[in-house]
Amino acid sequence: MLTPAVDFPAGVCYNETMTQERGKFIVFEGADGSGKSTQLKQLSKYLKAKGIPCISTREPTDSPFGALLRSCLTGRIDTNEHTVAALFAADRLDHIYNTHNGILKLLDEGTTVLSDRFYLSSLAYNGGMVDADWVYSLNEPAMNAVQPDLTIFIDLSTEESFRRVARRGETERYETLEKQRLIRERYFALIEKFRERDHIAVIESNEDKDVTQACIRAVVDKLFEGGAV
Repeated sequence: MLTPAVDFPAGVCYNETMTQERGKFIVFEGADGSGKSTQLKQLSKYLKAKGIPCISTREPTDSPFGALLRSCLTGRIDTNEHTVAALFAADRLDHIYNTHNGILKLLDEGTTVLSDRFYLSSLAYNGGMVDADWVYSLNEPAMNAVQPDLTIFIDLSTEESFRRVARRGETERYETLEKQRLIRERYFALIEKFRERDHIAVIESNEDKDVTQACIRAVVDKLFEGGAV
């Protein structure tokens, strides 16, 4: 579920008669432990401080689809990879089309949406475990519905990613060294294929989080200034 509060620039009173510029759709991607969730939160604060109305969201979402998915990922529900892939696709379509707080509705209202994961995650994770063409076909409706204005892929070596995940104590469905290595390889193959379509910027996950954030802000500023990413 998306955070309901929206911050508008100081001195601007929103009403439905105002002409709204479409919001930007910015997606964060990366392997587990890459720090993308932390970086997304920092970017959200930065944009709001600049007077840009934005909302943060994630996949799996907080919808019933997402709650079921999280139970599958943590092992509370034992299921197969095909079912997980199908649930991700269903959760994503609800994420896009939900008439209360869906991505399309928010973008049309002029709100910038920051999403922690989108369809590249399914293509990288699920597509590495079962037939990739089948996973692609599941996600094609979402891919045709909305494309990111910017995709920020935060890269981290598989070994460091796994170390960070292991420090949490509990691991989820995809959090093994072998699977993380495969997922990272899949991501880079997808980046080559979708770089222009999804406006992908690869950002190295620096030990200094502020350095990583500065690199992210640079490409985001360029997006809002109308430059090519």
